[in-house]
Amino acid sequence: MTPSSTLGKVYLVGAGPGAADLITVRGADLLAKADVVFHDALVEEAMLAYCPQAEKIAVGKRCGKHSTAQKFINKRLVDAAQKHQVVVRLKGGDPMIFGRADEEITELEEASIEVEIVPGITAALAAAATLKQSLTLRGVARSVAFSTQAKATDSTSLPLPTADTVVIYMGRDEAISIAHQLIGQGRPTTLPVRIIEAISTKRERSLALTLGEMAAGCATDWFDGQAPALLLVGAVFGNRLENSEILANSRLSA
Repeated sequence: MTPSSTLGKVYLVGAGPGAADLITVRGADLLAKADVVFHDALVEEAMLAYCPQAEKIAVGKRCGKHSTAQKFINKRLVDAAQKHQVVVRLKGGDPMIFGRADEEITELEEASIEVEIVPGITAALAAAATLKQSLTLRGVARSVAFSTQAKATDSTSLPLPTADTVVIYMGRDEAISIAHQLIGQGRPTTLPVRIIEAISTKRERSLALTLGEMAAGCATDWFDGQAPALLLVGAVFGNRLENSEILANSRLSA
């Protein structure tokens, strides 16, 4: 169906990893023009300062906490576009990475409402920046996978990917199980792991440990239970000197 010109337009905007100044210029411009903004629980309060004129509606989805049903969010977006010209759905990170964007896009398109996606910096890339460590490294890691163990109640967990570097979103509560799964793939217990909470915000903190230590529950007491956490696993997170030696050896054997 062709979107009607009498209806408003919905923008799915990536808020980025946390810090308000990491949203894109286009995203900030749309917030300044929005009539209504539906925002995630992970969106920082400072981000909402970009849209003082807009009606702001929290539609957060947090594991273990009261959250808004996705079907209800979809309906509210449709209803808002029938009343307002500029509707922003503000999502933490990037809308197209574990953001349920497809469900919202489908619902809006079925209602003949125009949709535009504005990408944002996803947490994995922000983590690489804060660690000053590339997720790929010649001679060490040539593949990266983004994964999550979070699932709908009626679905089963899928096996973790076998990429050189694995980034697990929403993995805090499953950290021990995730570590055992990765070891079960044949990865060494000495493989480096970095865990980062509240990426790019003033509350950011990180923990360095090994896959074996995570399997033993060494990170359990470290988590604060509130901040979003990212688990990063791979040889690239080891000692930078060790990685330099691997690179040097790969050049000699080339």
